[in-house]
Formats: sequence, C-alpha cells, structure tokens
Amino acid sequence: MMTQTRRRFLASLSMAGAGGVLGTPPLHAAEEELETTTVRFWKTFGICIAPQYVAEELLRAEGFTDIRYLASGVDAPEGIARGEIDFGSNFAPTLIAALDRGIPITALGPLHVGCFELFGKEGIHGIIDLKGKSVAVEALGSPRHLFLSVIAANIGIDPGKDINWVTSGSVRPIQLFIDGKSDAFLGLPPETQELRARQVGRVLLDSAVDRPYSQYICCLLIGSRDYVRNYPVAAERVLRAILKANDLCAAEPARAARQLVDGGFTDQYDYALQTLTELPYDRWRDYDPEDSVRFYALRLREAGMTKSSPQKIIADGTDWRFLNELKRELKA
Repeated sequence: MMTQTRRRFLASLSMAGAGGVLGTPPLHAAEEELETTTVRFWKTFGICIAPQYVAEELLRAEGFTDIRYLASGVDAPEGIARGEIDFGSNFAPTLIAALDRGIPITALGPLHVGCFELFGKEGIHGIIDLKGKSVAVEALGSPRHLFLSVIAANIGIDPGKDINWVTSGSVRPIQLFIDGKSDAFLGLPPETQELRARQVGRVLLDSAVDRPYSQYICCLLIGSRDYVRNYPVAAERVLRAILKANDLCAAEPARAARQLVDGGFTDQYDYALQTLTELPYDRWRDYDPEDSVRFYALRLREAGMTKSSPQKIIADGTDWRFLNELKRELKA
C-alpha cells in the first residue's frame, strides 16, 4: 500500500519534470495566469485537515505569493461569509447546515475520510446507550453537535429530545468529558490521541473503520462562492495544491508532520504523525464527494436539523468541475 501511495504522489508531482520546492514542477507555460495571487485559509486546532496546512509550498509553486492562515474564531463557512477567509476545510454536515442557512459557499473536493471518534465513559457500551445521557459540544449547531446528531438519528435516537447537550463557553468539551461532566464526546485529532494516551473513556465509533461513516468523505474543501466564480483559475490551482498535499501526507507522513510543527499548526509531533499515518489521505480519488454530501444532507433533514433537500444542497453548494479535471490530470 505504501509503495502504491508513494508512486501516486511522485507521479502527481513530476508531470512537468523535476524542480521546485517539494519536488513540485514549475507551471506549464500554456496554463492561464492566476487572476489573483492571494489566498486566505481557515486555521483551527484540528490537525486532521493537515493537507491544507502543508500545501503552502505547493501553492507557491502554483503562483500564489500571498498565502495566509487565519484563525477566524468561527467555523469556516461563517469565516467565509464574513469575508475573513477564502477557503477552509470542514465536516460535510457543517457545509450542509451552512448552505441550508443560505451562506454563499461552494464545496470543491474531498479532503479525507474518518477523522472523528466518539468516546463514551465507562458503562456506555454503544451509541444506543447515549439515549438520555449527556454529550459535550461547543454549542448547538456546532460541527460536533451536527455530526453527533447525524450519528444518533441514524440509529433512531432523537437528538433534540433524547440527548442532553452540555455546553460551556469557558471550558472545552474535551475537558468536560475528562472531568466527568458529560457521558460522551466526539473527538478530533489531536484530541483523540490525548484521550487514548490518558486512557479516558472508550471508543464507541471510529469513523475511519466503522460503517456507514467510513464509506463517506467527512471533510471537504470549501471556498467562497465569489472567489470560485471570479477567480476560477486560482480556485482550481488551490484545489490542485490541496490534492497534491493529500498525497504528500499519505506518502511522507513524517515529513508532513514536521511541516505542521515547523509551521506552528501544532506542537505535538507524535500526535500529528499518528494522525497522518492513520487517516487514508490518498483515497480522495476513490470516493465520490457528491455521495457524501447527499448522505449527510439526507440524514440532517431526517433529523429535522435542515430543510433543504439533498438535491438543492448539491445544486446550490457544490462544483466538481475542477475535481474531475484534476482527477484526470493527477491520475497515477
């Protein structure tokens, strides 16, 4: 598997010969010029969206000169809506809920499968045991709340009536779980590694291996609708850099983990390396992101958390043209 992954990565970076940073070839002379050389990304604590962070030199090779990673203080869709950032990576349910509220964003392509794990305290043996229990989230409508609502509703638990959502503006959800103030917690890297290292709780669901979630993209690259429409060449180049960064994370996890630390995105090299080693970043070619959007849009609507049909969400908020072109270009 590692040989195949490395072959894909090297092939994708050698299309025009050697040279450039990270082995990335210079742009083809015949390619269109960028409409803008500036791109701003959402920055968050999660290291599962590593390709977005390690793509900086790949973006420079694509012609971008002003590359910023900004901590918006809100989720990627809201940051885009405020005009603070141009692109971000986030859970599919977060994207769908934002589109249902009319936020002008566009999903461009997949990032990865399986970054979240659901932990329960001792005595909770399965998701069904969460009925009547407490679950820690940042806020109602937050990414964790949306994802956990999908998980609960998918097995017949009413997330609005059967779960006691515990929130605290001053205390992180993981700390509430560690302190025993909630019965369950949905963790993302590096939180998942921290809980396992401290032997806190037990894993009830691992989205990298447990169906149906292991069969769908959980995080996608989203962009400002205006940026994608006004700067289509730049948008495609951004996506190309991110997809190549996916292959880099899969083929060279130690190298990518070191870039995360050196770039100031995390100070936990061991946790970063574990994340990059475990998540199937190279499988972006194998999954259909539209199927993932459809699956989560339907689940959220069934749970009464959104009103828009999956067809409307896909029509209003996705554009796979660049992805389809790049799949052919980066085929290995």
